[in-house]
Amino acid sequence: MTEWEIHTAELREKAPLLHAGDRVLLSGTVYTARDAAHKRIFVLLEEGKPLPFSLQNAVIYYAGPTPAPEGLPIGSCGPTTSARMDPYAPRMLDLGLCGMVGKGERSPAVCEAIARNGSVYFCAIGGAGALAARCIRSCRVIAFDDLGCESVKELKFDRFPVITAIDCSGGNLFRR
Repeated sequence: MTEWEIHTAELREKAPLLHAGDRVLLSGTVYTARDAAHKRIFVLLEEGKPLPFSLQNAVIYYAGPTPAPEGLPIGSCGPTTSARMDPYAPRMLDLGLCGMVGKGERSPAVCEAIARNGSVYFCAIGGAGALAARCIRSCRVIAFDDLGCESVKELKFDRFPVITAIDCSGGNLFRR
């Protein structure tokens, strides 16, 4: 196991060096999107309309943060179960998505798409959303405000702790 500090802007070039089990402190721009947001993103794709953010080299965090308490940029922000986004992930990876952060196992189709696209899947610690929020410097709703906590948000991570769960070489913590 190796420990890394990686900025999202360099994740595409660093992804081939990561191995399942590596610890990463992730910094940079990350977008939240859960089930409802993924459904709307796919409608936009089908209609040929612009997406709320570019998928090219993007990182998505499967989370629905709670409202920010006074003086903080965000409330509790723990990961949700990633498997619910499995129907969407392969196409998004094929369109340029570089990384995903969530919790739990992924389907074989997602694992194949991660390898095919030189991407990576990170797991964050479930049940520690308040602690995770300490590593988020800003939060801004960028799409689907009517979805509340499930709106798409742009976050700025600062040394957010994750574990490489599925790497682009076929390594998979869930299959060890």
